[in-house]
Amino acid sequence: MKTNFLKITLAAAIALTTLTGLTGCGSEEKDDKVTLTNVSYDPTRELYESYNAIFAEHWKEKTGQDVEITQSHGGSGKQALEVANGLEADVVTLALEYDVNAVRDAGLIEDGWVSEFENDSAPYTSTIVFLVRKGNPKNIQDWDDLVKEGVGVITPNPKTSGGARWNYLAAWAYAEQLYNGDEAQVKDFIQKLYQNVLVLDSGARGATTTFVENGQGDVLLAWENEAFLSIQDYPDDYEIITPSISILAQPSVAIVDEVVDERGTRDAATEYLQYLYSDEAQRIAGDNYYRPSNEAILQEYADVFDLDLNLVTIQDFGGWDEAQEKHFADGGVFDEIYEE
Repeated sequence: MKTNFLKITLAAAIALTTLTGLTGCGSEEKDDKVTLTNVSYDPTRELYESYNAIFAEHWKEKTGQDVEITQSHGGSGKQALEVANGLEADVVTLALEYDVNAVRDAGLIEDGWVSEFENDSAPYTSTIVFLVRKGNPKNIQDWDDLVKEGVGVITPNPKTSGGARWNYLAAWAYAEQLYNGDEAQVKDFIQKLYQNVLVLDSGARGATTTFVENGQGDVLLAWENEAFLSIQDYPDDYEIITPSISILAQPSVAIVDEVVDERGTRDAATEYLQYLYSDEAQRIAGDNYYRPSNEAILQEYADVFDLDLNLVTIQDFGGWDEAQEKHFADGGVFDEIYEE
């Protein structure tokens, strides 16, 4: 009798434990709703506001489950640091590969993330242009005009902003071409440019606010999408100048593996990033002035974007690790030229 009682008690305990595990595991397949947090960079607010709505419809149709998406925005480098230091994110959609690698190096993202999605996990691209006041009173046409006396430049801080690093590298590429690779002259050019910078905001959206809403400066070095949004909001006040050379900016997306495995959200997080490559999402990117990675859909926006723009790439700088170490790390070129 005692043995039978123990067996029954043990079986009941196992069943109770199993039931508790099933009901308390937080599995997205068992819940009526899944929640995701997307930690992104400054200028993607409007893009993801539109995208989240269509993704919620897509996910509901595919799984029958509701999805709630929380957004976080700020300077890309700062956002990466926040996630590395504990800000919970199911996915990151940051301004450049290096910032995602900072989250990887904190042990939160698995190696090989760049190959997880198409086009090096960059579902859309952008570039750097100049936003000037209507009529272009300072006649700013190219990078060499930014070093002239009396020209006030607005750009974010490359120590905290991914867009600012793209700005800096595009200017460097122009100067390198101008001076046939003479690095001393290139550094002098970049130093003169930053001597004309009036405000170094922490992120790209803050820099746009400084230029557009606060009226400071003669030219804003801007993500192409930010410049177009400013024209959309203030068509009579600003115009876009495309420089002779710029850079292919590739914002990167990645699943934060440690978080999704802990929260049971991997399926939803994976689909959230994969669906960015769908035709519907690619057109939303184009409508928000990002360049779709789908070449056929990009051609639909040929009347919006200059598709013949001379673009260097991060590989011209040896990749992000080399560019970061040389230019933006503590004691790098930017610190040298900006502190002097």
